[in-house]
Parts: sequence; structure tokens; C-alpha cells
Amino acid sequence: MGPLLRGRYEVLKKLGEGAFGETYKAKDHERPSKPFCLVKRLKPVHTNQIVRDFFDREAAVLERLGEHPQIPRLLAHFTVGQELFIVQEFIEGHSLRREIILGRQLNETSVMQVVQDVLEILTFVHQNGVVHRDIKPENLMRRHDGKLILIDFGAVKELGSVIVTPSGEIQTSVVAGTHGYMPIEQLRGKPGRHSDIYALGMMAIEALTGIYPTRLPDDPYTGKILWRDYAQVSDRLAEVLETMVQILYSKRYPSAIEALQALQSIANSQFSSRSISWSRRRVIKSVGLATTSMVAMAVGGRLMRQQRFRAFIDLSQLQIFQFETVIVNAQGAVVDRPMGQARFFVENLGGVQLEMVEIPGGTFWMGSPEDEKGRFPDESPQREVNIPSFFIGKFPITQAQYEAVIGRNPSNFKGATHPVEMVSWNEAVEFCQLLSRHTGRAYQLPSEAQWEYACRAGTTTPFHYGETLTTALANYNGSNALLGFSPIYHSEPKGEYRQQTTEVGRFPPNAFGLCDMHGNVWEWCQDIWHENYKGAPTDGSAWMAAEPFSDRYLLRGGAWNGSPRSCRSANRISNLSDNRDINDGFRVVCQFG
Repeated sequence: MGPLLRGRYEVLKKLGEGAFGETYKAKDHERPSKPFCLVKRLKPVHTNQIVRDFFDREAAVLERLGEHPQIPRLLAHFTVGQELFIVQEFIEGHSLRREIILGRQLNETSVMQVVQDVLEILTFVHQNGVVHRDIKPENLMRRHDGKLILIDFGAVKELGSVIVTPSGEIQTSVVAGTHGYMPIEQLRGKPGRHSDIYALGMMAIEALTGIYPTRLPDDPYTGKILWRDYAQVSDRLAEVLETMVQILYSKRYPSAIEALQALQSIANSQFSSRSISWSRRRVIKSVGLATTSMVAMAVGGRLMRQQRFRAFIDLSQLQIFQFETVIVNAQGAVVDRPMGQARFFVENLGGVQLEMVEIPGGTFWMGSPEDEKGRFPDESPQREVNIPSFFIGKFPITQAQYEAVIGRNPSNFKGATHPVEMVSWNEAVEFCQLLSRHTGRAYQLPSEAQWEYACRAGTTTPFHYGETLTTALANYNGSNALLGFSPIYHSEPKGEYRQQTTEVGRFPPNAFGLCDMHGNVWEWCQDIWHENYKGAPTDGSAWMAAEPFSDRYLLRGGAWNGSPRSCRSANRISNLSDNRDINDGFRVVCQFG
């Protein structure tokens, strides 16, 4: 166990990171039961007395809101050096993203119940003069008892971006919220209680249609969201939702209490099934994200129908490339430079190339042995896994490749050959779907087993380079200790901290010819997060069976701002499917036809 934060909190695992700061799961050692808690580390530009006073005021608001049984309690807030910390109750459960899934429609009764539950919580929030500013499925947790818990208030996120103007005023450098759920006035920096109503309405429409909000068509003249053709919904509920998502906030319900009254009037009405007037019955079929089917989704104002793809790859036409990799000892010194070769094919993405490397099938031991330095319990139990042959990207998806397929570049650290970041799991899946449609091959995220097999490339050491890692071999934080995590893994010297992503392919490949498997960006996998490998598949497939209290997806490989320990071949973390972080990217796989 490393040093305790403030002599009390043992940091166990990083749960997520974004432009606002970082979130960790921790253990409180001053309480008898040593319960889990959530630690949020905020990194504002300024931390003078004005900012600290603002921090204290916002913490007081969180403490007051925590009196509601469906809002996490504030346990502590404090500063350490120039950094701000908030400690909150840890909620065991899963987010609504487990229930509101791309391509799957929820029935009207279920959606009405969710909206009513959230409005009841928001009524308390709004009556206390607070606007949440980031209502979305990921910020609503379903607790053990079935109750919904409202988490991640936008004010906390904005604390990590406060600046002080020359006149001494507090301003935030970013707007809290998520595209698709944010109304126009919030994008302009003027959120109100009606902004929460809009976000909740969009979430309800997403649940009814199975379509992510940004993919719904809109009227080019009025901006009105055109969603009713894609849902089975009664006219009465549709009218309430239409009011909630009006473009002009003056036409929406002004706060949660008015919206709740409108919804309850539906529930209290007695009407038969004959009175339900369905809009045109257009049902979007639910399909598994791990299959080779395209999930039906609205793109550019039109509905893409399901398409099935086969990965027809002419193996006789594969190209061959040769490369040199390196092996290091525990001191980080190079002890060997083996030569290797691999087969690959190239996809042309409108002038941008995507190189896909052949990975031969085989069997390996997944996870870390009990005696591996710095291992985490979730890397157990080790088990033998059989992996069929597949193709995987030589590099993480670059910004140029992402823009060629999606049409935009969300990355914080700009560079055409740098890995794309600030991409959620949902967006990575969408990329694979559109890439499949463009190429006619079946692309998807790698399963966790495929990723580790490809990373290890036949090795059993903590890193595919050997016993340790150096910043001459990977992009990670090799100079600064962070919350007890050392920049040194074994006996290697300290390195550098580049503080950003680097262009892909800068460092030597592994024995399969793959680059950037350690560091640079965390890489999304298909799998739902599980606390260990008990019951995990042994055939290389993604583990999509949901755990009772998890709604997170896997990431592997470490990143530019992490420790070498986090870059190990066996290390694994998770994040919510809709979260975008400045260190999260992905690479793609393609199966044999």
C-alpha cells in the first residue's frame, strides 16, 4: 500500500479522467469498516484564495444536496498543494447506460418510470437553486435496491476549470455538459433549470428510439428533433417529451416540478389501449454490438438499415513487413534486438491508410501471476485462453483516420498521426460500424483477450519488452510520482514526462509488429467490466454478460500521463461507455472471413 492521501484515503484504482480532473476509487482508513469512497482530484488553472473560497461554497452546496437519499453524500473536501479534492459516497450499482443501449428500444412504461424518478430528484435539486447541467444515462446509477442515484453534478466538473479574471471574478474555461443532451442556451454558457429538463427529455427519447441524440435527424428550418417515426409512444407522452425538448427554453417546462405534474397527469389518466395512437410503426431491431451486424442508427438525417458484413480477405494478397523489436532487463538496458516479420493488408480511407496486421492464432495465459510486481487483484485468476487468428490495427486509430470516417476530430492534442483521444466507448463502436459499412468488412473493437494476446506477442513478462519499461520505449509519465504511483517500475532510471500523446509508431514494435501497446492512450475493448476473471470466456470472445453492479467497459495499455505500472500487459481499467477522456483511444480488429 502506498502513502495515504491526507493520511486517510488509500487510492485503489483510477476510474476515469477528463479535462476537469481525475476520479479514483479509494478506501477510508479512518472509519472502522474502511468503506470505499470516491475521490475526485480537480486541477484548476488557479488555486489562489478566491478559488479556494469558491471551492468551499460549492462544497457546501454539495453537502446540502447530499441530504437527499438519492444523491451521494459529500464526505470531505480539502486541498493538497495546488490541487483540490472532493470525497463522496461510493455508490455500488450500475448506470442507466446498462439499460439505455444503442439499438434497443425501451417500452413506454419503463421510460415513464425513469423520467418520473429523475424528476422527483430534480425537484429537490431545483428547489435548492441548483442546476445539474449534465443529465445523461451515465450520471444516473441504479443502486442495489433499485433506486436511481443522481451523480456527477456539473458544478463539480467546472471546479476543475475555474480561472480568475484580472478583476477578481470567477469564470470557468469550459462548459459542463454532454453534446446531444445540452440545449442551445447551455452551450452558450447560460444554463438554467429548463436545461436539465431538456437533457432528461433527450435521454427519454434516446431510450424510446434506441438512437443516440446526436444521430437523430432534425428539421433544417426549425431545428426540431424528428424522433417520433423511430419510436412506439402514445401521443400524451410524446407531447410531454416534445415540450421538454423545445428549442426555445421559454416553451419548455420551467423546472422539474412542472414537468413532473405533466407526467403524473398521464399516469393518473384512465385510457384504454384504443386511445393510444401510435405514430408510424418503425421498429429498430436490437442487435448485439459484438456481432458483425450494423446497429440501425440515424446518420445525417436518414436511417441506416442493418447490414451484414463478411471479412473477405484474400490471404494470398497480403503484404509482408519486417521490423526490429527490443528486449530489456530489469535495469532497462537493451539486451537483445530480435528481427521479425508480419503480414498485413491496407484499407484506403479516402487517401488515409489503415494498416491491419495478421495475428496468428494460439493459446496463452491471460492475466498476471501472483508474484508479478505491481499487479492488481482484478488480473486474476490467470487462465488459459485459446485465440483464433485475426487482424488488428498496427497502431491505435489516428486522428486522420478517425476524421476520414467520422468527419470530425475531437482530440485535445492535435496531430494527424497522433492517436485520436477524447473518444467514448460508444463513439469507438460507432467508428467500427461506419468503417464496416465503408469497407464491406466486419470491424469491431478487440475483445479483452484479443488485446492482451496481441500485446504480449508470446511473452510472459510484465511488458512485451521484458521486465520493465523506459520512456525510450513508450510514452508514459516516467518522472513524476502521482498519488503514490511511482514513475519507476523496477530498477530502471527515471525518464521523461512528455505531458501529451506522441505520434504513433515512434517506439519499437512488439514481436507481432504492433506499436504503442504500452502507453500513449488507453485503448477501449468490447468487454463489459468485471472485477476478476472468474467465469470469463476462454475462447477469445468478448465477455458481454453484465455483472450485477457494473456498467463500465474495459480499457487496456496505459497512457501518456500514467505510471509504468499502469502500462503492464495485464493491467486493466474501466470507464463509462459515454465518457470521453484525454487519454482514451482505441484500435480495431477484423476477423477472418
